[in-house]
Amino acid sequence: MYIWERRNWPSFDWDEPALRPLLDAIRLLQGRAVGRTDAMSEHTDLTVEMDALIQNAIRTSEIEGERLDVGSVRSSVARHLGLEQAGVTLRTTPESEALIELLLQSTRQPEEPLSRQMLCHWQSLLFVQRSGLLHEVRVGELRGDHPMQVVSGRMDRPTVHFEAPPRAQLEGELEAFLEWFNQPPEGLDPLVRAGIAHLWLITLHPFDDGNGRVTRAVTDRALAQAERQSIRFYSLSAAIMARREAYYDHLESTQKGGLDITPWLAWFLDTLKEALEQALLRIDRVLLKTHFWQRHATTVLSERQIKVLNRLLDNAGEAFTQGINARKYQALAKVSKATATRDMIELVEKGCFYRLPGGGRSTRYAVLLNEKGKSTSS
Repeated sequence: MYIWERRNWPSFDWDEPALRPLLDAIRLLQGRAVGRTDAMSEHTDLTVEMDALIQNAIRTSEIEGERLDVGSVRSSVARHLGLEQAGVTLRTTPESEALIELLLQSTRQPEEPLSRQMLCHWQSLLFVQRSGLLHEVRVGELRGDHPMQVVSGRMDRPTVHFEAPPRAQLEGELEAFLEWFNQPPEGLDPLVRAGIAHLWLITLHPFDDGNGRVTRAVTDRALAQAERQSIRFYSLSAAIMARREAYYDHLESTQKGGLDITPWLAWFLDTLKEALEQALLRIDRVLLKTHFWQRHATTVLSERQIKVLNRLLDNAGEAFTQGINARKYQALAKVSKATATRDMIELVEKGCFYRLPGGGRSTRYAVLLNEKGKSTSS
């Protein structure tokens, strides 16, 4: 028996006192994030939003096994946020443009009532290029009459993880969800509401394809309403992607269980807490980068030195967790070893780098973030 076959579906139960520590921790993190972003300049604020939006776009697709071109996503985000740079050609694709439009529509006007037409439009944005097997996917409309099953394994011996409500009752089920979402019960914690909305809509599985991404967009809208701000500084999808296997395990066990959804809500809230913790680290990184470039506004640097510094300041990749040596600088800047060594010595002289303990062939350098010598390798 699936959860939607239970007699009192969708009257969910949960133990709110058991969830209280997580709810309190999340609100504390939300307060910290808002406090830090309020102190930012408008440009820095947009940089943090851009980072979160890129994360959201890439990770929500990766959860479904799709990989987007990062450069195209970045270009689409820059265009939508008005961050184009003069003389720089933005390399967008129809897919990246449509996905960013979906993510922004889901949060930019959070108080706009959710409707069936809106959900269908969001789903259609996921399939702007109809080719190959996509002709079998209903785009911009609810799924067909065939049973909607989530399966894995061999085609001749599939494992059915879940079966959604039959098509005959889908429209009534979806209307009930939309009415609840647009007019939630009085006293319902808005963060709990986001977790319920996620579970409820993914259980209905209203489309042939794209259900996960549309559901996460609806969840983002619920969170935007909970926080009363449309700008997103964190990516729930990135946190879910980091726990992808557990995500599907919890959904499956909940959809095959009873109406007490406390375990699901606890997992959802813990994942949201992780998303906020990661966001705070990214915000701190953006602030450090901003302050660094403010300090070096008049420092004369080559284009390749700026490129390497930005890469280190972004803390991109585990290859740089222990600083950078001549070989890594050479590979990143596409220069000779002699030029790499000369560049790094210059960066030390200009107060951009400092030398880490050690010497000889293993000499490594880190970015000098302040006069005390704190580096990105920490």
